[in-house]
Amino acid sequence: MSLPETVKILVVDDVEKNLIAMDALLRRDGVEILQAPSGPAALELLLRHDVALALLDVQMPGMDGYELAELMRGTERTRRVPIIFVTAVATDERRRFRGYEAGAVDYLFKPVDPQIVRNKVDIFVELARQRLEIARQRDQLAAALGRIQAHSDNSPLAIVEFDAELRVIGWSNGAERLFGWSAAEVLGRRAAKLDWLDPANGEAVETVLGQMIAGHELRRVETLSANDKRGNLLECECYCSALFEGSRPVSVSVQILDVTERKRAEATQRLLIGELNHRVKNTLASVQAIATQTLRHTAGPAEFAPTFIGRIHALARAHSLLSATTWQGAKLRELIEGQLQLGTIDPQRLRFTGPEIELSPEPALHLALVLHELGTNANKYGALSNERGQVRLEWRLNGTMLELEWAESGGPEVAQPERRGFGTALIERSLKAEGGSATATFSPEGLRWILTIPHAGGAAGLSTPRAAGEEERWASGAAAAVASIAGKRFAIIEDEPLVALELASILADAGVEVVGPAATAEHARAIIEGGAIDGALLDGNLQGASVEAIASALDARGVPFAFVSGYGRDHLPDGFAGVPAIGKPFNPAEIIAVAEALLRGRPVPA
Repeated sequence: MSLPETVKILVVDDVEKNLIAMDALLRRDGVEILQAPSGPAALELLLRHDVALALLDVQMPGMDGYELAELMRGTERTRRVPIIFVTAVATDERRRFRGYEAGAVDYLFKPVDPQIVRNKVDIFVELARQRLEIARQRDQLAAALGRIQAHSDNSPLAIVEFDAELRVIGWSNGAERLFGWSAAEVLGRRAAKLDWLDPANGEAVETVLGQMIAGHELRRVETLSANDKRGNLLECECYCSALFEGSRPVSVSVQILDVTERKRAEATQRLLIGELNHRVKNTLASVQAIATQTLRHTAGPAEFAPTFIGRIHALARAHSLLSATTWQGAKLRELIEGQLQLGTIDPQRLRFTGPEIELSPEPALHLALVLHELGTNANKYGALSNERGQVRLEWRLNGTMLELEWAESGGPEVAQPERRGFGTALIERSLKAEGGSATATFSPEGLRWILTIPHAGGAAGLSTPRAAGEEERWASGAAAAVASIAGKRFAIIEDEPLVALELASILADAGVEVVGPAATAEHARAIIEGGAIDGALLDGNLQGASVEAIASALDARGVPFAFVSGYGRDHLPDGFAGVPAIGKPFNPAEIIAVAEALLRGRPVPA
């Protein structure tokens, strides 16, 4: 059995005794400790060594740990090195977020616990050894694949061979499997005339092959979009190699790899990375809104806890369904079954029926909360509050709209409520944010809801950090600001209904007349063109689309506004660098202070 390869760990600290102590703590067989007394020295070591883990002191003269981490993330060689920050001082949330954005996987506080440090480091050492083993296995598999590729008919690649006249003289079984045409259908035809290439691609292939033959180029890699016999578009990588006898060209062999799924995965990955920060901040803002609104509408802690936890569980269940499909969507039936599993609704007292429906991510999240609220209200006040009541849930597609009917029967006599609670507002606004509607009928026989939602198918944190003590400064300024904004009209343009509810509540409590909320660009333009608004709070995007046009419309009419977004400043529309940006989740006092500063034309409080 071969000895394990040495795993290198970088320790950066400007105090020599800390370096010595960490070396003594972590050194063992198969582990090499690289020591650096400063950020520049660490960068020099990183240029010469591949490290499995970096432990960075946060506070160092010159280049501190955060700056070093950001430089590491900016270089391809070191961007994937895990980082653990080691600090002797308490770290506030802003600095902690900065560390995680710079790539930190953990924080350790001095004096460090030796056992904790060893355990954490051991994990990364083991991961590094596993990566080395995987890389070794990958190389072995690549060599084995090279031998298999010599037998073209059994190769997983599609191998097509062209003669010097660019006619097909070889069409492997792999090519037949990939594209669907047999060898008899393609042999003898020129590249530009092949059915699996459109005319533009065919000419491009002939150009590439001709250049290889004319220039005696032995190998080349190209990308190609092609069609199979069924008409499906395939993304391909083509590995071309030319064979010459002396100076005479004989043939060009093209080995074609189908990378369609990889391209789709890469596109999805880019989308997810680009949206990750925004989604996290939006989720935190939604949780903040759920907590605040639940607290507003409950009598005390005993009632608050189960209501809040139930709503969070409903949201979490929908997130789990979406995560299982890499945020491509969720089935309506699964959302309903999720509520049954949570215990929100008794399975024996719910009858549900309808076609199989796949929902997009945002509608799925909103509908999960709506179903939870309906079930919770039925348990508290409706058909499920006694032992005889039943609930019937049916859904159908009507053109481009999904219609759901929630009908309760057998419960206590129903009467029109004297006030609208948060649950009712959540149901109505969640669907309205998606372009749908929610209508309740309170008849003595039982409550009935008709819900609609559009259905297209068939059956990042802010880049500007907040300083320590900023929350207190917002709060002190907000108290004086309330009087100056009372009676003003503010538009809220936000597509997340929970966040919109929270913003509306904060402004309404300050005496502001809220216009909206607008969840779509069309609604936002209608509000702006209607005039008579004193200011606006604008989401960083609306349903995945840029808000640049809306920001321009507000600016053209002289309406002061602020962005409220989970995106960083670099993801907000260009040309609005002077517009304030409030990060999600937000402090209510911050909202008030920014609104007051906008109306007075003053800089936003720092």
